[in-house]
Amino acid sequence: MPHQGAKLDVAPAVAAALAEGRAVVALESTIITHGMPWPQNLETARGVEDVVRAEGATPATIAVLDGVLRIGLTEAQLQDIASRTGAAKASRRDISAIVARRQTAGTTVAATMFLAARAGISIFATGGIGGVHRGAGDTFDISADLIELGRSPVAVVCAGAKSILDIPKTLEVLETQGVPVVGAGTDMFPAFYARSSGERLEHRFDTPAELAALIAAHRALDLPSGILIANPVPEADALPADEMEAIIARAAAEAAAQGVTKKAVTPFLLARIVELTGGRSLAANIALIRNNARLAARVATELALLS
Repeated sequence: MPHQGAKLDVAPAVAAALAEGRAVVALESTIITHGMPWPQNLETARGVEDVVRAEGATPATIAVLDGVLRIGLTEAQLQDIASRTGAAKASRRDISAIVARRQTAGTTVAATMFLAARAGISIFATGGIGGVHRGAGDTFDISADLIELGRSPVAVVCAGAKSILDIPKTLEVLETQGVPVVGAGTDMFPAFYARSSGERLEHRFDTPAELAALIAAHRALDLPSGILIANPVPEADALPADEMEAIIARAAAEAAAQGVTKKAVTPFLLARIVELTGGRSLAANIALIRNNARLAARVATELALLS
């Protein structure tokens, strides 16, 4: 249940599912506010929620609307946040300021994990996590997602780390944070648009029931970290790794030339990659998010049976 004193507005359907021990899947909202253009952002948000429901779980899209921390959005609220211009991008560090100013924001992986944990939600589906940015040795640009994975006990289903990042260093930071990184039916860590980053994983689990057992064991040990479940983009929607590497390098060079930094980097790169791939990266993005939501819902359902 919500942390004592936490001002969370939990949607009735989400609150009922949590109270009854039924499956709930948290969903982030920066994909709506910053990850995709209108109207694909609204269509994707609706579609992902529908995927979760179709698997017998309750979706809980998390966002900040006019300073209110929302755990689960109505259709009107989804439309509102998808159509607004100028919504903020809230990581964990930004939540209190945004609440104090009664602003509207999409929540990043880090902020969504934090709020999901406060609400008592154990499983969260997203596209890809943030990580160590290329050139971090000079910039120290390391996503708060990695730190949050080390301290919020939420299982995150994703298609690996975005391929705009330094994936080997990202995995090193996750190891330092004590975060189990496991492959869902794969031995290789995926790279968002591509099914493999070339980095081998130590642990693989092939079924939702096995993944639920992992989460249960993690809980029983009272380990404080989250779990990263790496679920590759469906093969039919994957993009060639070599092609994507060249496109990402071009987009990153353009970002540097234009002085794009900090929280603006990822939205800039994702939008430019959509342009450079003729929209194929957007189609892959939508497919992998739906795929992650489906797996998360199945794992949440198995976990509810164990509980």
